[in-house]
Amino acid sequence: MVIAKSTQRPGQTKEQTRLIALGIQKGIAEYKKSAKNKQRQADKAKKSRINKVTQTSEQSENAPLPQTKNARGALPWGLLITSWALFALYFFTQ
Repeated sequence: MVIAKSTQRPGQTKEQTRLIALGIQKGIAEYKKSAKNKQRQADKAKKSRINKVTQTSEQSENAPLPQTKNARGALPWGLLITSWALFALYFFTQ
């Protein structure tokens, strides 16, 4: 009502001022409602982004590391051949 009275024109009736005040109240209520909806949507989007990041990090932690068959078998065989070669070298040089 204060805002409506401050913008009142000369010759404006009390009824017109009251209608303006109701319009202002309705406008403020609509603005608050839309701001609340925007905030809710922003919170939902933020929460979904956090959930996606959390799910992908959990999946990457739980997933086993892919290892090739050659990488697993090459090291033991290489060590075995090297040790036998060094043993033969030691045995035949004595």
